[in-house]
Amino acid sequence: MSNTDNQDQLEVIEQLLNKRWPENIIEPTLDRIAALTDALGSPHLSYPTIHIAGTNGKTTTARMIDQLLAALGYRVGRYTSPHLQSFTERISIKGAPISPDLMIATYNDIALYLDLIDSGQLNPISYFEALTAMAFVAFAEYPVDIAVIEAGLGGQWDATNVVSSQVSVMTPIGFDHMEYLGNTLTEIAQTKAGIFKPESNVVLAAQSSEVAKVLMAQVAKVSAIPFREGIEFAVKKRELAVGGQLISLQALYGDVDDIYLPLYGDHQAGNAALALASVEAFAGVKLDDELVKDAFSKVTSPGRCEIVYRDPTVIIDAAHNPHGAKAIARTINSEFDFEMVVGVVAVLAEKDAAGVLAELATCVDYLIVSQSQSARAMKSTQLAKIATDYFKPEQIEVIGDLTGAITYALEKVTLTNQVSEAVSAVLITGSVVTAGAAREIIKRLGVKK
Repeated sequence: MSNTDNQDQLEVIEQLLNKRWPENIIEPTLDRIAALTDALGSPHLSYPTIHIAGTNGKTTTARMIDQLLAALGYRVGRYTSPHLQSFTERISIKGAPISPDLMIATYNDIALYLDLIDSGQLNPISYFEALTAMAFVAFAEYPVDIAVIEAGLGGQWDATNVVSSQVSVMTPIGFDHMEYLGNTLTEIAQTKAGIFKPESNVVLAAQSSEVAKVLMAQVAKVSAIPFREGIEFAVKKRELAVGGQLISLQALYGDVDDIYLPLYGDHQAGNAALALASVEAFAGVKLDDELVKDAFSKVTSPGRCEIVYRDPTVIIDAAHNPHGAKAIARTINSEFDFEMVVGVVAVLAEKDAAGVLAELATCVDYLIVSQSQSARAMKSTQLAKIATDYFKPEQIEVIGDLTGAITYALEKVTLTNQVSEAVSAVLITGSVVTAGAAREIIKRLGVKK
């Protein structure tokens, strides 16, 4: 089959999936995904799993865990969401997106089962449930030695929660998806803690005291074994380095010093500590220091404080909630020395735009308000009204077309850099959709890293 035929079939599959119940709307039940996986022969139970939930940092932590497990010699399947540019990114096998041939074959394998379950349920299988089942099947068919599974939304009722994980991982919890998860951190934490399995290992990132109490109560309820950041593992030390940072970690079975991590931000150091603890909890032994260093030196995290161009500096970040916006703002302020930061921001309508802009106002000097092509995008005019609470009128420009907004930002920063000895930069952020679109726009404009 030619590449053109493959691409055509992938587009048809994506269109069929997009007609299903959208992934940003959930129903608190595992009935559909349980019925589907049962009909498929429970492929998700044919390999061990590490299951990850939390508010931010899940995808990067998953990529780090994947890299460490691969260094140990495992064939790793990784399921993450949402995607930046192609839906095939969500299902990764041996560190690369699933091949078109395997993606097509996997969909064809489950298509009749989707119709079967649809016919017996009040609501049909959702987009996310279908892709989750496809990941389970693809990993079983390959086969993988272990799967790293990221929860999509929440935990307890998330479609991924049919797995029987040996290790459950909880990244930092903040406010997001409150319409489904609850309006308090306690409620959100309770829902996410639903991924903890009886007598399993639970690895917890540092949390607020109220969240920690909820998580530890659930750990005790299911008789799990907890490993907590700041107690059983920690970031001992970090310092800036060219292209990232140098970190020293307290792992579960000993310290590992002088690890080069090619990612920016103290939150990424925390993700690294969490990932290492998770793999050691799974393996039950100390990992070789040199293996750990080599694995972390190869970690990438597309769309997360990703420098896609350097003259002028263009940074893309998928921050889509206040917690994520605070992390990128803190990173920009502490690890870069820019004279001016021009922000291009486009968010989704259901998100806390005010909270995102409040955090970005601490690092962005000039704001270009825009919108993505997503049907869920907030109108740029609406976002601009919210922005007036955090930026002065002379700091705000409204350019609804994202390509136009990015082009204008590049021109503005280039001109500024030409007349100043200091360095200014472009930051493009607001959602995963925005980050993915920005990567494509930058490529189309002929801008290279």
